[in-house]
Amino acid sequence: MKRPETAESPAATGTGAAGGAAAGTAGGATAGTAGGVPRPHRIVEVDALRGFALCGIFLANVLVMSGIDGLRDGGAGPTASGLDQVAHWLVVALVQTKFYLLFSFLFGYSFTLQMDAAERDVAPFAPRMLRRLLGLFVLGALHAVLLYPGDILTTYAVLGLILLAARAVDPARMWRAALWVYGVVAGLYLLLGLAVALVDTGEGDEGLAASAAELAAAYRGGPADVVRANMDAWSDILAGLLMMGGMVVAAFLAGFVAGRRRLLAGTDSPARATRLRRICLWGLVVGLPGGALMAAGTVGPLGARWQIPTFILGMLTAPALSAAYASGLLLWFTTPRGARLAARLAPAGRMALTNYLVQSLVMALVFTGYGAALYGRVGAAAALGGALLFYGFQLVGSARLMKHHRLGPVERLLRAVTLWGRPTPRA
Repeated sequence: MKRPETAESPAATGTGAAGGAAAGTAGGATAGTAGGVPRPHRIVEVDALRGFALCGIFLANVLVMSGIDGLRDGGAGPTASGLDQVAHWLVVALVQTKFYLLFSFLFGYSFTLQMDAAERDVAPFAPRMLRRLLGLFVLGALHAVLLYPGDILTTYAVLGLILLAARAVDPARMWRAALWVYGVVAGLYLLLGLAVALVDTGEGDEGLAASAAELAAAYRGGPADVVRANMDAWSDILAGLLMMGGMVVAAFLAGFVAGRRRLLAGTDSPARATRLRRICLWGLVVGLPGGALMAAGTVGPLGARWQIPTFILGMLTAPALSAAYASGLLLWFTTPRGARLAARLAPAGRMALTNYLVQSLVMALVFTGYGAALYGRVGAAAALGGALLFYGFQLVGSARLMKHHRLGPVERLLRAVTLWGRPTPRA
């Protein structure tokens, strides 16, 4: 049974969300004391970037959960409107495969913040991080079975072991390693895309249609059918992990280097602004054409035989567009309007793991047999519009919750697992 690519979920989400939401602090200036221990300020820019990425992750995931992703007519079968196709095309071009990389980068960055936290607490880092990764894996496994099979939390938990093993490596060497990983993965992807373009005849559409119909029936069935369909998708998810894992690792390493060098928390300076503008410009020049090709092959107007090759080209240029988004936002955050935007996004980023799981719960209630069972019955424009509306509610709810708490509910649970009985003077 074919499943659409699954690497968009966070982390979604995930613990790019988890890694930073519970430990998005920087050493240096303090925000008061608790038990005589200084409590560092949170890095607002990191929280805001995570909050921004949370929206992109939601838009990508809702296409999967609604049964739209992978359909060349924009969803909802032959009745799809032109607006549906435009909405689908734009999300594929500008969002898909870009935001999970941003979350992966933030996971690597937040990994260094976890190291700093352990040092401040005079606690051994490795056991603490191993407990954290284990807790993340368990959360991800439950999430994948019950709500959304495209979970990436388990992927982050497993691949996070690479960062744990390499944490003592010099940042310059780690940056070279990130480039090597990306280069090797890019070469393999290009060979795969070339092979598909040369040998794919477009046959097998009937089998794919049958699989799609079977999947729709499962997600419109009862809760047991939904769980069974989620578990049946694991083989395709594993294949997706093997395909996307290299890009995730490269983003992890790049984020770790940025964290060691405090690139996101640096003081504003002409040199920093120039560097960010250069990254933003080149990221747009490289990333936008790649995203447009991906959308042209996935949604149209290119023929179906070009879907996989153009998707691969889009994946390879996705890091450039992710970097453009991040650098552009960091520049904007230095302006008065940008500072206000950062203040609105940061609370959602502080509890991004909680928000991500709530998004999956709401999508499951809307699109599967847990609730309304609208899988395959909603166009792209309606699904994406609903996701944006709910994200707006999350921004408001997160701001209110973060006025009274430092952590979201799931972040607090993960922190408890991470510390495992140790005192929490800054909680």
